[in-house]
Amino acid sequence: MSDGPAAPETESGISCLYIDDDAGIRRLVEKSFVRHGFKVSFAATGEEGLERLKHERFDVVTVDHYMPGKDGLTVLEEIRRLPDPPSVIYVTGADESRIAVAALKAGAADYVIKDIDGVFLDLLRSAVTSAVEQRNLMRQKNEAERLAIEARDRAVLLLREVNHRVANSLQLVSSLVTMQTATLKDEAVRAALMETQGRIAAIGQIHRRLYTSDDVRVVEVGTYLEGLVEELQSALKGEGRSHPIKVSAERVNLSTDRAVSLGMIVTELVTNAYKYAYPDGGDGEIRIRLEHAGEGLVSLCVEDDGVGWKGPNGTAGGLGSRIITSMSRVLGAPVDFDLKRSGTRALIRFPAE
Repeated sequence: MSDGPAAPETESGISCLYIDDDAGIRRLVEKSFVRHGFKVSFAATGEEGLERLKHERFDVVTVDHYMPGKDGLTVLEEIRRLPDPPSVIYVTGADESRIAVAALKAGAADYVIKDIDGVFLDLLRSAVTSAVEQRNLMRQKNEAERLAIEARDRAVLLLREVNHRVANSLQLVSSLVTMQTATLKDEAVRAALMETQGRIAAIGQIHRRLYTSDDVRVVEVGTYLEGLVEELQSALKGEGRSHPIKVSAERVNLSTDRAVSLGMIVTELVTNAYKYAYPDGGDGEIRIRLEHAGEGLVSLCVEDDGVGWKGPNGTAGGLGSRIITSMSRVLGAPVDFDLKRSGTRALIRFPAE
């Protein structure tokens, strides 16, 4: 009893257009490809093949070099100019390695040498299958990259929105502290709240920079310090003093946590200078200088021309001193005070990364 017609040896489902003017080769290719589950179509000339490619979709095109009219290299170049062209396998003779190399340079996925002992057909099927697999892998890679970029962009947008909301919330907290300060009579408590407001401003400015930045991983510190100083000066004017704060800053990018640490140090030093450098209503400025110091280092200097250093917040053990020490550890370098000059100069040189 018959079991019916024999099944194909494999079921590739690959569609292939074979362009060759040799009718005998076309018949051999058809017999071999169909037996192995390929869907194969034929064109006898380059012009015919190009016309079919304009109206039909194939996974792979196999192009013979010698054909009437357009030769294989010309056909290959025109195929590569098509929108989303299929992979191309180039077919050459045994002594045509130079042509094979030219085909690869022109964009062919592979080449196969045509012979008369039948190995050609096996090699051709293998080359067609490999070309499809490589193209599928490339498509999967491109799709994975596209999805990764979309996910990154969504995460960036979400992070910007989070930073926006945090900045707004911190601004609200700062306003509440201002309102609370205005109701208090105790000068020590008022001063403590004003210092707290400065620390809130240091963090809030970071989040404002992040939700307007193209790269939420880093903060451009010069612009950040300018915004921070504006907020500090506005808050500190409520203490009845008005000292100009001048910022000179080169373009320096720092990671978010390091920028926060630097901002907290500046806040403590500026607040201390604003309150203690010029007693008895004296006038004087406060200067902030940020610059690259070479060998991957960044230098920050905060100085005034006042009465001289007495420790942050007037005492070596105060909260301001502890904050400066803690934040400088994050930056990986201590804050040094120049005791040999009039006024106060605080300097920190720290690694940019």
